[in-house]
Parts: sequence; structure tokens; C-alpha cells
Amino acid sequence: MTTKWEADPAASFARRLGKSSHALGQTSGNASCPDVWELDNGDIAVIGTDLTPDYAGRLPAGVSVDPGERLVIIPRATLVAAKTDIPDA
Repeated sequence: MTTKWEADPAASFARRLGKSSHALGQTSGNASCPDVWELDNGDIAVIGTDLTPDYAGRLPAGVSVDPGERLVIIPRATLVAAKTDIPDA
């Protein structure tokens, strides 16, 4: 039996995966977005630009954004920088 995954709102930020937006040259000023973080329960938090309405009508077959979910876009460089910190299993 498969249990539906649910986000735990009590989980805390544990560590940044990859480099900060400042280190990647993706921000000017004090903004720290976009970012990828591992939470203390092992889940991943992604901070990016909410483009849910922009993509809603053109999602691939079998893909949906359920109520309570948002489609978030981050720069490729942010995820590439996080790759070395993401475990294989």
C-alpha cells in the first residue's frame, strides 16, 4: 500500500544545496532567491518564481498542479550547483 506524501510544515531548514544566488551572480541586492534547501526531515524546499498561472494551460500530458501546489521556476545554474550536494539515494 502506498502512502500519499504530505509536506511537513514543521520541518526546518537544515542546509543549502549548492551555492547562494549571490555566489552564482543571479541577484543584485539583498534578495536571496532563488535557492534550494534540504529540510531537517530530508525533504527539499525550492525558492523560485511562481509561474503556475503561466504554465497551467500547457502542462505535459499526465502532469498537474493540484490545489495547494505551485509550479516554481529556478535558474538552471541553481539546480546544477545543488547537484553535488544531492545524494544519489
